[in-house]
Amino acid sequence: MVSANARFKQALAERKLMVGCFIKTPHPIIIEVLGAGPLDFLVLDAEHAPFDRTSIDACLLAARAVDCPVVVRVPDPSWILSALDCGAAAVMVPHVVSRAQADALVRALHYGPGGRGFTASPRAGGYGARKLDEHLEQTAREVSLIAQIEDVEGVDNLAEIAATPGLDALFVGRADLTVSYGLRDFFSEKTTEITRRVLGAPGVATGLFCAPNEDIAPWVAAGASFVVAGSEHNFLAAGGAALGRMRDSVTGGK
Repeated sequence: MVSANARFKQALAERKLMVGCFIKTPHPIIIEVLGAGPLDFLVLDAEHAPFDRTSIDACLLAARAVDCPVVVRVPDPSWILSALDCGAAAVMVPHVVSRAQADALVRALHYGPGGRGFTASPRAGGYGARKLDEHLEQTAREVSLIAQIEDVEGVDNLAEIAATPGLDALFVGRADLTVSYGLRDFFSEKTTEITRRVLGAPGVATGLFCAPNEDIAPWVAAGASFVVAGSEHNFLAAGGAALGRMRDSVTGGK
C-alpha cells in the first residue's frame, strides 16, 4: 500500500493538480475534519501560527488516521528534523534566495553526510519497527522539499534554485513577494508577472497561495500544479457570515 506521503511526493513529480489549505489552529480535530474531506493535502503553518513540536505531532497523528498528507511550513530550517520525525509529508521553507541555501535544505531533508540525523524511533520510522535499510529506502520515497520564492533575490536566482537536485517544488508567496518589491497590491500587474515567471520555472513542480474562490485556471495554465487556498480561518468566517445572512433574510438585517 502506498502511503499518503509517498502519494504526495509522486503527485508533485507527475505535476498532478492538487488543492490544499493552510491550517492555523494547532488542534488535531481540525486536521481530522478537513483531512477526511476532498482536499489533497493540508499545510500546518508553523511559520505564522502557534505550533510547537507537541501540536505538530498531534496534528500529524490525526492526519495519519484519515490518510491525508500534511506539509509543515517551518519558521526556519532547525525545525525540519522535528517535522519529518513526526511524519510530515513535506517541509515548506520560507524565503529561499540562493542555490547554496537550497542545497543545504536538501541535505537537511535526507539522510547522509551532513544531513538529517538518523533515528527510526519516532512515528516516521514506525517507532523502531523498520530496519535501517528499509527506513532509508522508504524515507527517500516519502519526504519532499518545497522552497518558497518570495523575495527579489529569490526571483533573481530562480533558475539556479529550481535546478537544485533533490528540490521537489517551488511555492510562490505572493504576499511577501509583493512587499519585497515595494508594492501594495497583492493582485498588482507586477506581482502577477513575477508569479507567472516563478510558476513557469522548468524542471520542478510549482505552486502558489490563492484566496478562497479565486480562479486558479490562469495559474494552472502558467505552470502551477498545486494550490494552497485560504485556511480554516477563512472557512469559519465564511460559515459564520452565511449564518448571519440566514438571520438577515428574515429580519432584514435589523
